[in-house]
Amino acid sequence: MQKRNLLISAAALALMAATPATWAQAQTQGKLKVGFMLPASGTFASLGTAIDNGFRLYVAEQGGKIAGREVEYVRVDDESDPSKATDNVNKLIKRDNVDVIVGTVHSGVVMAMAKAAKESGTLLLVPNAGADAVTGPMCAPNIFRSSFSNWQPGYAMGEVAAKKGHKKIVTITWKYAAGDETVKGFKSGFEKGGGTVVKELSLPFPNVEFQALLTEIAALKPDAVFTFFAGGGAVKFVKDYSAAGLKKTIPLYGSGFLTDGTLEAQGADADGLLTTLHYADGLNTKRDQAFRLSYAKTYKLQPDVYAVQGYDAGQMLGIGLNATKGDAKNIQGFAQALRNAKIDSPRGPFTLSKSHNPVQDFYLRKVVGKENVMEGIASKALADPGLGCKM
Repeated sequence: MQKRNLLISAAALALMAATPATWAQAQTQGKLKVGFMLPASGTFASLGTAIDNGFRLYVAEQGGKIAGREVEYVRVDDESDPSKATDNVNKLIKRDNVDVIVGTVHSGVVMAMAKAAKESGTLLLVPNAGADAVTGPMCAPNIFRSSFSNWQPGYAMGEVAAKKGHKKIVTITWKYAAGDETVKGFKSGFEKGGGTVVKELSLPFPNVEFQALLTEIAALKPDAVFTFFAGGGAVKFVKDYSAAGLKKTIPLYGSGFLTDGTLEAQGADADGLLTTLHYADGLNTKRDQAFRLSYAKTYKLQPDVYAVQGYDAGQMLGIGLNATKGDAKNIQGFAQALRNAKIDSPRGPFTLSKSHNPVQDFYLRKVVGKENVMEGIASKALADPGLGCKM
């Protein structure tokens, strides 16, 4: 009996000693749980679908696996509602035990996601929401962005507007992080070039009652208007701006989200609009052409910037996990691989800044029919300043 107990104790000790390695091996060989926290309803639903499509396309191109691990998806509709964000992200982390979270579109929602990711150490890949703080004060070794900071497209268009000789501009946006920070970026670029923002107009998200503000713009008679709206709000603003007769007399400029994924619904009212973004139609590179063909074959749709950002989130996950042999807990190895990488994106190659935000070209685009055609490069290799990031 005593000999048997000694044998059991020895076996238990051996098992305990082997456990860490066994766990790591099991994790590497098991399914990779990817938690999508994206809008499936509301103003930004179509944007969430495009991101999802792009990410899944990349995984499909890898045979359904990343770093040898079969991918399993868990999805939560975040409804673009910041008040539900903490509960939603904690479902993915604590209930579903995902290896990585991919999301989201709304800047207010992503702030709660970044906080939870920073506290839990869970990998977070942000495929759209540009809240500056995510790669600023909230930056962390496990948080990465495949899209942009709100500051970037605004700054690029500010430079363009100044070079066009405009001196007085009115801005209009939803009153939330994405709008406020995009306008801040625009002001930085525009004022640097000698211009002045004479009035900053806003309305609560997702309000689309623009008439009173359009009347105010007409009375102010600025040289031009800069705006940030996206999704359904962008469709209505462009149509209302044109219907008010302002398009003929006061040039309208925007962050690229004004006309990305929205041109079908905006129709002729969008013709000729100029926007700045890190993706455009007509790039005519082999990489972009191959991506567009693959996306169109798979989904019977043309891709937009949201699809590209989802696809590149997949690419970034692949680069990081291939370096760590599939170990999603090896944050240091994952981060190092991405910091050293040049991501071969359909938008053009980009790298990551020290705060894990893309350093990328921003294009000046003009709406021609149903395309955002590249007019040129507005800002080359534009890096977000990453203010407040300590990592």
